[in-house]
Amino acid sequence: MQTNIKESVQEDVLVLSDTETGNSFNLVIWNDEVNTFDWVIETLMEVCNHTEEQAEQCALLIHYKGKYAVRNGSYAMLKPMCEAITDRQINATIEEMA
Repeated sequence: MQTNIKESVQEDVLVLSDTETGNSFNLVIWNDEVNTFDWVIETLMEVCNHTEEQAEQCALLIHYKGKYAVRNGSYAMLKPMCEAITDRQINATIEEMA
């Protein structure tokens, strides 16, 4: 019977840990008529550590869809990235995943 209690407690701890560090937020970049593809691509590579290919694909999706979630993760992880992007005059927000 002790084994069952330990297993139950461990599962609860794992779920709590996943919730605290889980990918529950998106970093969204919005399209505008000001910033160039090259600037957005450079920003994604430097701030979000995207490869050139990833950054190019994200830039195209941002352009054609109007916005795109370029990164997901915890709010604490995404906040400095969002600030770095907006410091470069690119519109970005953090949105909670539904």
